[in-house]
Amino acid sequence: MAKTGDYSRAVTGSPLEALHFALDRNSPVPLYYQLAQQLEAAIEHGALAPGNLLGNEIDLSVRLGLSRPTVRQAIQSLVDKGLLVRRRGVGTQVVHSQVKRPLELSSLYDDLESAGQGPTTAVLRNEGVPATADVAAALGVPEGSEVTLLERLRSTHGQPVAFLCNYLPSNLLQLDTARLESTGLYRMLRTAGITLHSARQTIGARSATPEEAARLDEKESAALLTMQRTAYDDTGRAVEYGTHIYRASRYAFDFQLLVRP
Repeated sequence: MAKTGDYSRAVTGSPLEALHFALDRNSPVPLYYQLAQQLEAAIEHGALAPGNLLGNEIDLSVRLGLSRPTVRQAIQSLVDKGLLVRRRGVGTQVVHSQVKRPLELSSLYDDLESAGQGPTTAVLRNEGVPATADVAAALGVPEGSEVTLLERLRSTHGQPVAFLCNYLPSNLLQLDTARLESTGLYRMLRTAGITLHSARQTIGARSATPEEAARLDEKESAALLTMQRTAYDDTGRAVEYGTHIYRASRYAFDFQLLVRP
């Protein structure tokens, strides 16, 4: 067993047999954390897919040349993140990867698709409704006038990720339910010749209501991320107002912060 320097080793047994782990024993970064980071990267990039088994801690420690407590700590950190689950009599199993979405004017569908997450959509409502005060203010239409309401449940790998509620001016475009279940809203807007230019967005967090928890397959009072967004086209017209909720266990916003000169 190597005791210093870089340590690279393929793990035998499917699907870990194709993976190589590089553990630097001279690094101040703990070995458990190095292993956890590399396992998480393998899950995020699809090398370890939902349902794949990692085996038990003893097997992993032998295969990786690490102590059992080190492997246990690495696995527990990913269990705490919701990426792995321990199953009695089965071993450690991959559940899913957390979706990390960049903060830019893009659709959730496009972001999930480009990340190889295989998004699916269930359209729950697609109908005209009177605009409430908040919706009217966001879209710049009279209160009580008709707007189009969309409610959709977005999933990856068969598991719900987000509940999306969107309002659009009723005369903006025809929104076919079948197309909404096979593509993203922003892609449909672009196809209709609408050029998205900018948006105002607010991100928050709160606990799930019983109804939301049931819809998103979460525990009651589980943490949710919230997002409100008003999107504008290149003429400055408000074309969409959305209020969305996301499972915090499966979803995160990712952004870069810059220092002002």
